[in-house]
Amino acid sequence: MNNAQDESPTTPAAEGLTPALARNIDAVMQRRRKTANAASSQERAAAAISRFAGSMPFIYIHLLLYGGWIVANLDLLPGVPAWDPSLVILAMEASVEAIFLSTFVLINQNRMAAEDDTRADLDLQVSLLNEHETTRLIAMVEAIAKKLEVPPIESDEELSELKKDVAPEAVLDRIESEEKG
Repeated sequence: MNNAQDESPTTPAAEGLTPALARNIDAVMQRRRKTANAASSQERAAAAISRFAGSMPFIYIHLLLYGGWIVANLDLLPGVPAWDPSLVILAMEASVEAIFLSTFVLINQNRMAAEDDTRADLDLQVSLLNEHETTRLIAMVEAIAKKLEVPPIESDEELSELKKDVAPEAVLDRIESEEKG
């Protein structure tokens, strides 16, 4: 058994993966780890705060704190004097907290959007490469068919269209003109 197998034993689900697919998964996960490690301390802090703010413990803590604050300031707790009977301080604190939390969430969303843009660029590149390879395969199959004297198929017009490479710039220009028009 080699070291790679010792470190991560194969599970029944992993056994069905092809080596190429397993390499691709490893590459994606390695890239995610690299991106996470490259994040600044401020970005990590914003992500951690956003994660916590979106959790049930955050809700429970706020229910206890705000609920206790309200109950105490409505004179419903014997022996505890009201320090904010109009609840203005609570409202101000909640507003300031909301400003900071929304800022942390926006920072985290900006980072995630940048990661999404990178993945979209990769998807586009892979799709363009796939389209180019498919175009070449169609041309090769057509050449083989001619060599073997296979009669042409009915949709020769479609075939000649499929043999043409797609120009991404032309596609983007068309989309932009349609959006404007």
